[in-house]
Amino acid sequence: MNVSLVLTVIGDDRPGLVEQLATAISRHHGNWLESSMSNLSGKFAGIVCVSIGEGDLPALEADLAALPGLRVGCEVSRAAAAPAATRRLKLSLVGHDRIGIVREVSQVLARHAINVEDLSTHTASAPMSAGILFHATAELTAAATLDVHQLTGDLEHLSNDLMVDITLDEAIRS
Repeated sequence: MNVSLVLTVIGDDRPGLVEQLATAISRHHGNWLESSMSNLSGKFAGIVCVSIGEGDLPALEADLAALPGLRVGCEVSRAAAAPAATRRLKLSLVGHDRIGIVREVSQVLARHAINVEDLSTHTASAPMSAGILFHATAELTAAATLDVHQLTGDLEHLSNDLMVDITLDEAIRS
């Protein structure tokens, strides 16, 4: 029987890290399903989801632990039952960078019982100024009963307080 294994990987960035990881996974008959990897401040950081036979799991974990220059965490995932009808939302944010933006937005989302499925952020120079802009995009899920008008109002209030532009779009109903 196969299980899903979620790996978190971090180490000093250098050529060949993904190949080392992929080779270890393949050697133990693991199937690389999903991943997200980045160079963050000179560090290689990644998350990988692998499908692997339960019998191959201990040997793979041992090989991953022995990879030079990488720290690999392994968590077996027991998939939760699919939730009842959910709403899929996409949030975009742009504004002058400052401490606390992610905390404040995530507090609003948590108050509305919204799950952050994917979050990507980056900073960039503002055009025609010396400032730094903070950019965020998030894919969200919420219960079908979500009061979108209340959420939108809370985000608009926050947008004014933080002086950022926040856009919320409903993606797909499933």
